[in-house]
Amino acid sequence: MPLSEKQIDLAPHGARDFVSTHWSVVLAAGRESSPDAQAALGTLCGNYWYPLYAFVRREGHGPEDAADLTQEFFSRLMTPGALAGVDRAKGRFRSFLLGSMRHLLANEWNRAQRQKRGGGSAHFSLDALVAEERYELEPADDLSPDKVFERRWAEAVLDRVTRQLQEEFNHAGMAARFDELKVFLLSGDEPPSYAEAAARLTMTEGAVRTAIHRMRQRYGELFREEIAQTVAGPQEVEEELRHFVAVLAG
Repeated sequence: MPLSEKQIDLAPHGARDFVSTHWSVVLAAGRESSPDAQAALGTLCGNYWYPLYAFVRREGHGPEDAADLTQEFFSRLMTPGALAGVDRAKGRFRSFLLGSMRHLLANEWNRAQRQKRGGGSAHFSLDALVAEERYELEPADDLSPDKVFERRWAEAVLDRVTRQLQEEFNHAGMAARFDELKVFLLSGDEPPSYAEAAARLTMTEGAVRTAIHRMRQRYGELFREEIAQTVAGPQEVEEELRHFVAVLAG
């Protein structure tokens, strides 16, 4: 799925303080058992479990073992105090998850293999059938497990942002406009016809161009906010944005 800064406006629109986000809340809780931190961590795990499942499958584990490993991994992660030793200086949720899963695969496979699906902590529930159905749609390629993880993570970000934008349009009573113009968000070098879209929406071509510009601007704002949810501080947002643009453009 190609993405570039020409297609989506990722530039900051006014300086805003970095507010507490999901991952920063988790890290700030430290050794304390905080309900807010647990809720924030649960949201992150629910949003971004599939990239890890795809990583484990690409590492060569079968569907049942991959489901058990992913279930076990997140159940342990959701245990209060499990993140006490996380270094805030290395606080990207994405990097933390991948490194921790590598550790599980390398050092605790035998014990994890004995963990029956659903037999341990109930903090995190993985639908193994849904997970494998998604994995069966993976393209046949020679991407490394790490590359698969990166791509699926980036696509998960885009999917969440797209759904948030769609909800905003729906709430504003402009569902048809979103359905017609969403293709302009991630179109390639040859975007669809503005004139044809204008005709279908009974708008002028100029109005359509303005609507697309605003749509891309809002998409960029939501993309930035979603990225911010997975890093520990404002200094990491720009670097993470550049990273994902490169991943999705590859």
